[in-house]
Amino acid sequence: MKKYLLAALLLFSTHLSAQTVPAYKIADVVKYYENKTDGIYVINFWATFCKPCVEEIPYLIRISKKYALDDVKLLLVSLDLPAFFPDRIATYAAKNNFDAPIVWLDETNADKFCPAIDSTWSGSIPATLIINNKTGYRKFFEEQIKPEAFEAELKQAIGR
Repeated sequence: MKKYLLAALLLFSTHLSAQTVPAYKIADVVKYYENKTDGIYVINFWATFCKPCVEEIPYLIRISKKYALDDVKLLLVSLDLPAFFPDRIATYAAKNNFDAPIVWLDETNADKFCPAIDSTWSGSIPATLIINNKTGYRKFFEEQIKPEAFEAELKQAIGR
């Protein structure tokens, strides 16, 4: 019995850390969506300790998947502390079924990285950027987006 329990715990813990979380600089995040015309890019800035952030992620994932045929691409950018990278972020994401791509922002100077995303960003999270470079659609939210509002913005970005 102990063997089976140990095997099950080992399998479960391996599953929890299955997603790798790479470190990105702000230039890498911008490069992810800049000048690309192959879809709609949703970049969400969050942290594991931010309650509104983790409340919105499940519906950001669900709604983004709903519009996958419209080439909606969701990237979750963690602003967690360096001590959380990568294991605590990956474990938290697995435990909460966050199956969208996650990167950790390896930056400490918000005066540098915030304006690279949007000139109005004060640094508060959650923050979300929705971009369709093909049509010129660009919208930035420095707040928790309600599911209905997020879906409406996605439809607008898609052109529906």
